[in-house]
Amino acid sequence: MTRFALALWLLASLHPAAAQPAGTEESIPAPPAATEPSPADLSRPAAPAPPRPGPALHGLPALLEALPDGGARLRFAPGAEGLPQGAEASLAEFGRRIGAGPPGRVTVTTQASAPVADISIARRLSLARALAVKQALAAAGVAPTRIDLRPMGHTAEALDAADIQPPAPPPAR
Repeated sequence: MTRFALALWLLASLHPAAAQPAGTEESIPAPPAATEPSPADLSRPAAPAPPRPGPALHGLPALLEALPDGGARLRFAPGAEGLPQGAEASLAEFGRRIGAGPPGRVTVTTQASAPVADISIARRLSLARALAVKQALAAAGVAPTRIDLRPMGHTAEALDAADIQPPAPPPAR
């Protein structure tokens, strides 16, 4: 083999396109035609998100009601900022259960049924309730940095309540 033939063979093995005879180029498909995306149908209300599966809460302390998504609800007297009578002990027990459970964030969502005319007052009332629940859970051993507050003010449900959602258990492997 001559040096020239060896160089051509080496060039062809390193770059296969150089070894193809002219005129046998691969055909490149044309890009797809651009189509406009269809607009979202906003005439129907969006379906609510499915409830997040939470840990089963058996035998909740007094004054706490079980929620379908694994959380607990504490009801307040209309217009009251502080915790109901006896709620501190119930939240202390619930906080100990949360602390012994899986790690993660605890969400406290609070609402106020009144006053309907002034949303600012309802928002501040629900914030005061959220802070009272957070303080009781922190006193029971839940790290305050793990507790997220969501003071909703006056909602369509018109409840005087705090919903406490503990962290979801880790997925089974």
